Amino acid sequence: MLTIQTPEAIMFWVLAPLSVVAALGMLLVKKAVHSALLLAWVMITLAIFYIAQDALFLGIVQIVVYTGAVMMLFLFILMLVGVDASDSLTETIPGLRPIAITAAIGFGGLLVSLIGRATLGHDAYGLTQANSEGNVEALAQLLFSTYVFPFEVVSALLITAALGAMVLAHHQRAVPRVSQREQAIARFRGESLGSAAGLPNPGVFARHNAVDVPALLPDGSAAPNSISATLKARGDMLDSTQFELSEVDNTVTEEK
Repeated sequence: MLTIQTPEAIMFWVLAPLSVVAALGMLLVKKAVHSALLLAWVMITLAIFYIAQDALFLGIVQIVVYTGAVMMLFLFILMLVGVDASDSLTETIPGLRPIAITAAIGFGGLLVSLIGRATLGHDAYGLTQANSEGNVEALAQLLFSTYVFPFEVVSALLITAALGAMVLAHHQRAVPRVSQREQAIARFRGESLGSAAGLPNPGVFARHNAVDVPALLPDGSAAPNSISATLKARGDMLDSTQFELSEVDNTVTEEK
């Protein structure tokens, strides 16, 4: 019969509540990045539990594959693409939330039933006897002999889940993508030809060549769209009135 040591019990009662709190926070937080970080913490605590129960291979795979590869890839995608809180609360498929809640309750009940049948009325013996010839060898023996059919079924379910995620993430465009040729035609057929040649570069030639001063149009007025939106938001854009061409300057230029 398996006897729980005091350090193992202390580790469980410290990490188990933290893992449960992190799992609940993963479901309740609004930002996807925070949810991913909490999920990574849950996976790390699960790996610690595996290693404490002599399941070394599962613990290392939990850290290397799930926490180190899958979750970090998910975080990089979030940082590159970006997800707003308002977008994450929008249902792409009507009626999907009740279906997901029903499926989650059913799956949770199934797990509770399976764990109850495996633990209630049975004594825990640990993995000492199973790991007598090595943890990896014993796990491979069970997966590819006794449990080969459930292993293949779970693999098919994972592939189906990956395909379903891609289908749910895919969205059709409401309007077709505008080609470069169509953009060029729209610029020349617009109300003004001022933007036909593209946005002007910032700075005023021979007066103030800097990125914080709007460029001058042919009539001598300022072009605010030549300044970066970041500089505008910071309030670092200088007033270009002192650099604009006056009527005297235009007359002198025409005479030359």
